[in-house]
Amino acid sequence: MIKVTINGREIPTEKGRTILEVAREVGIEIPTLCNHESLPPYAACRFCIVEIHRKGVTRYRASCIFPVEDGMVIQTHSERVLKIRRILAELMLARCPESDVLRDLAYDIGVGRCRFERPRGEKSPCQICRICTVREEMRIGPPGSIPSTFVGVTGCILCGMCVRLCDDVMQIGALAFEGRGMRRRVTTPFRKPSEFCVTCGACSSICPTGAIELMRIRPQESVSIPSEFEYGLAHRKPIHLPFPQAVPRVPIIDKHTCVYFQTGGCKVCEDNCQAQAIDHAMQDRVEEIEVGTIILATGFKGFDPKRVPYYGYGAYPNVYTALEVERLLNAAGPTGGELVLRDKRKPKTVGIIHCVGSRDENTNRYCSRVCCLYSLKLAHLIKEHAAADIYNFYIDMRTPGKGMEEFYNRVAEEGVHLIRGKVADVYPDSAGGANGRLIIQAEDTLMGRILKVPVDMVVLAIGLEPQADAQEIRRRFNISCSSEGFFLERHPKLAPVDTFSDGIYLAGCCQGPKDIPDTVAQAGAAAAEALALMDAGFFELEPNTAFVVEEECSGCKSCIPLCPYTAISFNEEKKRAVINETLCKGCGTCVASCPSGSIVQNLFEDEEIFSEIEGVLTYA
Repeated sequence: MIKVTINGREIPTEKGRTILEVAREVGIEIPTLCNHESLPPYAACRFCIVEIHRKGVTRYRASCIFPVEDGMVIQTHSERVLKIRRILAELMLARCPESDVLRDLAYDIGVGRCRFERPRGEKSPCQICRICTVREEMRIGPPGSIPSTFVGVTGCILCGMCVRLCDDVMQIGALAFEGRGMRRRVTTPFRKPSEFCVTCGACSSICPTGAIELMRIRPQESVSIPSEFEYGLAHRKPIHLPFPQAVPRVPIIDKHTCVYFQTGGCKVCEDNCQAQAIDHAMQDRVEEIEVGTIILATGFKGFDPKRVPYYGYGAYPNVYTALEVERLLNAAGPTGGELVLRDKRKPKTVGIIHCVGSRDENTNRYCSRVCCLYSLKLAHLIKEHAAADIYNFYIDMRTPGKGMEEFYNRVAEEGVHLIRGKVADVYPDSAGGANGRLIIQAEDTLMGRILKVPVDMVVLAIGLEPQADAQEIRRRFNISCSSEGFFLERHPKLAPVDTFSDGIYLAGCCQGPKDIPDTVAQAGAAAAEALALMDAGFFELEPNTAFVVEEECSGCKSCIPLCPYTAISFNEEKKRAVINETLCKGCGTCVASCPSGSIVQNLFEDEEIFSEIEGVLTYA
């Protein structure tokens, strides 16, 4: 450890560190325009110059590259240092008088007048506060007389950070320096739009003056990455948290959009991670874990409203799903809880359509249970946030549960229009179509008439469907599915969380549509069942299992593929089928299909059946 003195403060530090690093660590700010964590410092701007006293010698050095030495006395804001910084600010302002960053920096260090002429021969009027009032327009095309071929009105100070980042870090090579002296500039190869540019935006984000316009480097819009959690209403970065409540709360890297996996460069996140937790070379791995019980909680999939084209989802921008509106109304959502349309207007009239993808012969016949209640909740929240007129179109209002009927009455008393009738069509309003207004055409079955209601926003209350891979999961765990595709429990009343495979339990909407309280209750029951089984260490078998009479078995193996629980195997030594009583559930499939009749089921033996028949005929 060595000791240095900065602005009268004695600071212990490690040898080899730069003055700028030590100063920032103790909260002493030194201005700089060319320092970034992803690039090695090289003192291009010289704004970080400091005054150094050591062994009776005074020197002025750039703090970003000069290492500390024992006994060094440093002044970061001496009069001489400030004078040098003012001259540097004037030189840069002469080159780029429109730069807000340079003007603010010059104002902070006391520049009152720019004494240097600009390269274009104009005198900078710098006697007003904030240095400069010049606001001239530059052409979008590459001008031939300005220092850079692609900068905007803020101008380029030739720090070279964009070139170094694009070439050395991102390893793309879309930018380079050209010329010398007054003709030096940053440009693309041959001064033409670069085909190598991937529009990652790294150059524009690192530019200290905000001079780079990506459209000048490559004339194509950068592709934003839609956030899956926000249903495309907001954008995310390649490295992001899947959702705020993610467990574990660790960011993930999207290989399909990360620049490193496209070009082999970047790794900016790895350079800036203090915990050194990022490893781009890490590969996916499959882990096998031996467990005693399994709880299936694969959830549900929201109905795709594009399957009902007459509601206009995907065709009209002001048609939303209920989940999208849920995110808009959330305080942590993309709009901070403010209900706005895609064109930033606030809706004055909102129509909510119930049972989209439920109770429909063309999609799903079953009721999704939650649609009516969350539609009423959205109506209440929209009324509270936007004070809009709300129309709820429902088939039948179903509000089961504690306090739900009271909530329904409360929403009705708030002035929400509740219309009993199925919506037939949603189409643009010919009078206000330019503003995105839509017409909802529906039948009011209570009044016996057709309604055409103009609205600014349409909300589709989509139903709940099984996950797309439900059948694959069913086969993997040897469980059954209902006709709708949800996992089937052993008994709807006596065993609502058990399956026909012992040790496998169900929780949540994978077993069927349900609301949050029911899901939490079922999850608790499934956890209790799993803990009880693990604590006991054994489970009871059903008495009606099947067994093979070896003397009669021909070894045809026809029963093996028919067993839904894979309880039958083949003994190669004896050439006979063998039934594992632990796996057998007594379904009787093998008994009925055995051509030789060698498989018998307990409690259903032929002698037992014949005795019962004989006993019945005795009294005939």
